[in-house]
Amino acid sequence: MNIFDSWICTKYIAHRGLHDDNLPENSIGAFKQAIEKGYAIEFDVRPLADGTIVVFHDEALGRMTGADGFISNYTYDDIKDLKLLKTNEHIPTLEQALKVIAGQTPILIEIKNNGKVGFEKNVWKILSAYKGEYAVQSFNPYSLEWFKINAPHVKRGQLASFFKGNDSIGFAKKFALKRMFLNKKVSEPNFIAYQIENLPNRYVKKYSDIPLLAWCVRDEESFVKAKKVADNVIFESIIPEEVK
Repeated sequence: MNIFDSWICTKYIAHRGLHDDNLPENSIGAFKQAIEKGYAIEFDVRPLADGTIVVFHDEALGRMTGADGFISNYTYDDIKDLKLLKTNEHIPTLEQALKVIAGQTPILIEIKNNGKVGFEKNVWKILSAYKGEYAVQSFNPYSLEWFKINAPHVKRGQLASFFKGNDSIGFAKKFALKRMFLNKKVSEPNFIAYQIENLPNRYVKKYSDIPLLAWCVRDEESFVKAKKVADNVIFESIIPEEVK
């Protein structure tokens, strides 16, 4: 199938699941709600100190759980009882998320690897047994390169942004990632996911032969813009069908 005819372009993607005030981001409840509404699901994966792979966006636990410290320093036993935003939802493992989703809707999995050797291999060990549709994406071109070499049939997306206000990465890295300099020799992505606030731009125009996804679309104005400049939308805080 042509990738432009696949779910990557034809099915709206709920950012970190279809979350709301009662169902936190990257929670089992948010995934179930996205399935019920017919959306694909985007979620993030990170490694714990014991090698367990969990679905969680932030490096630090504080915003989502109120606990101190970086999640990568903890084992699963340490964090399994933490509640997300004071709800009854907990941090799911990748296996738990896949068991719930169970092929009912496609998944876009963001690989968040802060230098953990072997992380991509461990993610693939789990994904290789999964029967549903999925793709991977990452800001890190070398994470995508791992999949290019070891699981080339898995569709992979290069995440990019202008990184305005992000002081956690240096100027040189921002310069390269913004322009996607490593696309052709390293990641060779099947699609690009670029921040909506930075679209359109001259960097994505060079890749008009592969799909462009806009993230993260959070209001009607951005949604209308994304529909004009991109092939699909990664959204939150809105319901796409309600946007006029």
